[in-house]
Amino acid sequence: MTTRRNFGLMLAGGALAGCTTTGTTAPFSDPLQPRGRLRLAPVHVSEDRVIRVVAGLRPYRPGGFVVRAERFGDKTLVHNYGHGGGGITMSWGTSHLALDEGFAGPERDYAVLGCGAVGLATARLIQRRGGRVTIYAKALPPETTSNIAGGQWWPASVFSAKDATPQFITQFEKAAKLSYLHFQQLSAPEYGVRWTRNYSLDEDDLGGSFLFNRLAALAPERRTVPAGEHPFGRSILQYWDSMMVEPPIYLQAMMEDVFAAGGRIVVRDFKSQSELQALKEPVIFNCTGLGAGELFGDKEMIPARGQLVVLLPQPEVTYNLVSNWSYMFPRRDGIILGGTFERGNWSTDEDPATTAKILANHKAMFAKLKT
Repeated sequence: MTTRRNFGLMLAGGALAGCTTTGTTAPFSDPLQPRGRLRLAPVHVSEDRVIRVVAGLRPYRPGGFVVRAERFGDKTLVHNYGHGGGGITMSWGTSHLALDEGFAGPERDYAVLGCGAVGLATARLIQRRGGRVTIYAKALPPETTSNIAGGQWWPASVFSAKDATPQFITQFEKAAKLSYLHFQQLSAPEYGVRWTRNYSLDEDDLGGSFLFNRLAALAPERRTVPAGEHPFGRSILQYWDSMMVEPPIYLQAMMEDVFAAGGRIVVRDFKSQSELQALKEPVIFNCTGLGAGELFGDKEMIPARGQLVVLLPQPEVTYNLVSNWSYMFPRRDGIILGGTFERGNWSTDEDPATTAKILANHKAMFAKLKT
């Protein structure tokens, strides 16, 4: 599901509410804007502009994702799952760490379970190191959880700070930095990856000071704009740059890369570990996301439902905006509106009340925008 949901609340579980450190406060000087007062094209939020509503389930673990190798009968099993709302964002980084745990050399056969962002990144890294790979998955793009994602690159809603260990935080930081570097190599139209300016209003800063302090280099040109120098009235406004990843383009391009490098994809739904042990590949990378809870007995794994409302595209809107846990991301296939993170909710059906709330929140957000 969407990679950046419920921002600070979902990251910290309320534990970091007192952290208020922000970026540098300075007279407004945005190099992406003409000199003078910041001007932004408004998003036209209305019910008759809705083109689709989708809901998906993030594979959330309060203690954070799992990257770990273990013996699995006569095989090696490498886990790489549980990324919460950061599956796309963290995919290359955790896959890099997973290969460090389980890559057994080139000219070997490897199995990857799952064909979302994490599974595809794992497969491509295996191929880059010379290995032969087969992806086994019960669903392929565009039917994966990764397809139902907003796509902003930022590692929010990945874990709860009160549940994560210091060892995990170290691993998380390393994976985030690795993933950031990998995605920069894919910044091109054919992968649907581009640099985008982000603006956040008031208390929302995509994970709070905890993330920004630890990952400052991953939020370049982060600034706080004084009131009066931006079009949102008395609100506090911050901005920084990150990458946007458009899942429909990105996931299809990644699959094509896997095929072009000689990889195979087999549609198969595994019901038991014994079925996995029957595979011919001696090394298995488990990128099953939410499915790892049942298949491998991970009781920490829970769904975190997210619902998105998509409006007609507006090519003139070229920025991201977040406020009060709501977020807007412009993409080629529409304006993405979101802001839900429902732990324990397994439903992927549209909830009309949630749709109405998302639209109301975004109407209020853009009502502040003075053009």
